[in-house]
Amino acid sequence: SEASSNLARYDGVRYGYRDKASTSLAELYPNSRSQFGAEVKRRIMLGVYALSSGYYDAYYKKAQQVRRLIADDFNIAFSKCDLILSPTAPATAFEFGSKSADPLEMYLEDIMTVTVNLAGLPGMSINCGYDSAGMPIGMQLIAPALEESRIYNAAYAFETTTDFNKMPDLRSTVNGQRSTINA
Repeated sequence: SEASSNLARYDGVRYGYRDKASTSLAELYPNSRSQFGAEVKRRIMLGVYALSSGYYDAYYKKAQQVRRLIADDFNIAFSKCDLILSPTAPATAFEFGSKSADPLEMYLEDIMTVTVNLAGLPGMSINCGYDSAGMPIGMQLIAPALEESRIYNAAYAFETTTDFNKMPDLRSTVNGQRSTINA
């Protein structure tokens, strides 16, 4: 719902893509908004639906209540620790566009970062290594509200004391030629 209301502001007049060929608002709006991809359009439509008359209490109000419960759970966790470390995604990175055909599969890639956004907490994803195919692995650091400095300090400490940035050598020699293995 929030993404929908925020993205609705990108009309090409003050924010977003400005189509110089458009001579009127009737042309500008569809030309500007045609720059959104299918996933963005889908999220805008879902948000508009959830905020529409009759559905506000059923969806948005309930989502706000769940959001409060999530924030409360994080507050309890932070009473026992300084930071939370978790994966950024349930799997390592994938080839660009390889999951675009299945919206549910794409939503599931966001599952580890959604709660942090709902709770309004600072979070940072950093590379913590590579899988056997040479794809990066994401590590997420989460801090209490307004404690971004904790994340910066922890990320800096991690980056200066580990070899996280050393990509494995996935090259092999085939017929005298060095080539990269594509898994």
